[in-house]
Amino acid sequence: MVHPYAVAGFLVALLPLIATPGASLALLVQHVTDSGRRQALPVVLGTVTGLYIHAALAVAGLSALVMRSSVAFTAVKVVGAVYLIGLGLWTWRGAGANAPAPARRRLPKGADSVFTQALLANVLNPKAAAIYLTLVPQFIAPHQPFGGQILTLATAHALLIALWLTAWTFLILRASHALRRPRFKRTAARATAAVLITVGIRSAVT
Repeated sequence: MVHPYAVAGFLVALLPLIATPGASLALLVQHVTDSGRRQALPVVLGTVTGLYIHAALAVAGLSALVMRSSVAFTAVKVVGAVYLIGLGLWTWRGAGANAPAPARRRLPKGADSVFTQALLANVLNPKAAAIYLTLVPQFIAPHQPFGGQILTLATAHALLIALWLTAWTFLILRASHALRRPRFKRTAARATAAVLITVGIRSAVT
């Protein structure tokens, strides 16, 4: 059992990381802008599922293996970067003035699920794995089973990021009148694409 103060400290340490715009927020803005609030849920669920996968890998020690092996770590970075950059380029292309209506767009085969996009954006981000290898150990007790403690912290992390994305969803919906304008949608899509490409490049070079 993780002490409540440890959970609170962990959440405080996470706040700057969560508040930094990333792939999950970019996908949320894009899909809620295009298709409404129903698209927020799969983004949140995909992101949260990715967190639990990182937590499970941390418990199993697989993430530690990747972080300790320069070859494995580089491979994860490259795969994640390519995915984010590719998704960003597709989003930019879809934002063109002559592109199909948002509701009719299709992602490349194998990536047509909003949940899958959010899941892969999180799972393929080595920095998300690093949270459970560098930050989490600072808040667990070494004399107690790691599994339950990491699960508790992962759940707290999931709740915090779900609340963060939900708050953003309401902010986006409050601006629904502006969001209906094609010009705004194109601008939002291109901004999303720029964030995804930037995150991908940063993941590849850092």
